[in-house]
Amino acid sequence: MKNKNLLIRIIITLIFAILLYYFSLPALNLTSPGLYSYLFFVFIFFIATRMFNVLNLNMIMNNLTKNQKDKNKLDNALSLLIVPICFIIIILVNVILSPLFNSKDYANRITVDTDGDFISDVKEVDIKALPLLDKESSQKLGDRVMGQMPELVSQFYVSSLYTQINYNNDIIRVTPLEYASFIKYFTNKKDGIKGYITVNSVTGEANLVKLDKGMKYMPSSLFNENLYRKLRFSYPTVMFDEASFEIDNEGNPYWIVPTISYHGIGIRKEVTGVVILDPITGKSKKYKKEDIPTWVDHVYSASLIIEQVDDWGKYKQGFFNSIFGQKGVTMTTDGYNYTVMNDDVYLYTGITSVSSDESNLGFILCNMRTKETKFYSVPGAEEYSAMASSEGQVQQMNYVASFPLLINLNNKPTYLMSLKDNAGLVKMYALVDVVDYQKVVVTDSSLGIEKAISNYLENQDITYDNNNLLKKDITIRTINMAMLNGNSIYYITDTDENKYKVNINVAKDIIPFLTVGSKISIAYSKESDVTEIISLN
Repeated sequence: MKNKNLLIRIIITLIFAILLYYFSLPALNLTSPGLYSYLFFVFIFFIATRMFNVLNLNMIMNNLTKNQKDKNKLDNALSLLIVPICFIIIILVNVILSPLFNSKDYANRITVDTDGDFISDVKEVDIKALPLLDKESSQKLGDRVMGQMPELVSQFYVSSLYTQINYNNDIIRVTPLEYASFIKYFTNKKDGIKGYITVNSVTGEANLVKLDKGMKYMPSSLFNENLYRKLRFSYPTVMFDEASFEIDNEGNPYWIVPTISYHGIGIRKEVTGVVILDPITGKSKKYKKEDIPTWVDHVYSASLIIEQVDDWGKYKQGFFNSIFGQKGVTMTTDGYNYTVMNDDVYLYTGITSVSSDESNLGFILCNMRTKETKFYSVPGAEEYSAMASSEGQVQQMNYVASFPLLINLNNKPTYLMSLKDNAGLVKMYALVDVVDYQKVVVTDSSLGIEKAISNYLENQDITYDNNNLLKKDITIRTINMAMLNGNSIYYITDTDENKYKVNINVAKDIIPFLTVGSKISIAYSKESDVTEIISLN
């Protein structure tokens, strides 16, 4: 009877384990944290079956002798000890492999070339190839394309991936359609998903690319056609990072899925290669890092790159220095963006000191395919400070700045941002000097990016000799604001009928609050019909 009960318990647990594996899909790899979570639930389920006698429940409930009950309690207690012992071993292994004892290995997760020269490495911006559209704007354009096709919008939705890639020298974002629901999956699974959307990041042109054969292996597919289940059953021991959707030079869709390894259990992640899977046929091929096709743009995820750069900045002078002295300790700023150079996609983010002030020590550019990374020592504005500065130029409009795009403009690192209204529509372009974020020029987007850059360059050419500035005190009689080439200009007359004009950027925290009767001290370059104020207080 006892052996029979044990056999039944094992069979029930095996069925549970198979079902749990089918839905949780852990990698059968000793360094995978998902495997241990899976084994934990299977083990707990097996222990739980001891509480029931599937052949005679009453015997458990009523007829056990005291010795039997005591023995069962002891066996259960010993069994349950296995779980905390395993967790303690895992924790000890990870502590031994942690930065406390291996700070050099953590700092060397990524090789950063600190001798980068921005002017020689980054070509001066090509106005006709500027990826002005960010992901949010691309999503709105992609949704608009779907809205024009009612036969599709009821069956599918647009994925939020929008992977930025270099496609035959065009900078585009590409994203697949997905099944709208599990019912729509069953009604459309035979033909699959016959399309993906591309949005040109330069021109804003959005298209639905229709396929002759539908894509079947997708994240929204069910059962064995689910992308992640297909990957797991094809590579049961391989661990995967975030999948990205890309197209090759002929426009064929593929899933690019990085393969990863850990040092320890779930720590110090590193990319070992990729699996490229055809969503139409389900065929896939595993590549080592050095063999990855050049049309692939995203091998390393942005989160992994930022994690490794943070470790480089934090531990390069040892673990204890990262906590106490913090000499030379740096970290990435919040947020990142992409730029395209030399047929590859690069991640850009700023590098700031651990004190988290509002300035950058410089920034990095990291190739998302090869992980080649360069640091450029260009002390200047932190990205969010530049965004706030551009928003301050038109604060009365309540526009919101997009995360900056880093460009080489006139051989100077420059931030380019879009200023959007509450509906997410681009209303203005803002250019900000990276070194001096007080140098800001905003231009109405309807005038085009060429005019925005022209206005910025004209503004940059204006310099003043502070020793030759004239100064005086005035009392305001009238004050009015007007927009000129996207800039907020205030026109003032004083009580002596002299006329002045001043850009809001001269004193953005003072000028908006000036009223009739305000007394101010001004500095100006020369008197004319309308004198330009250079500074005031």
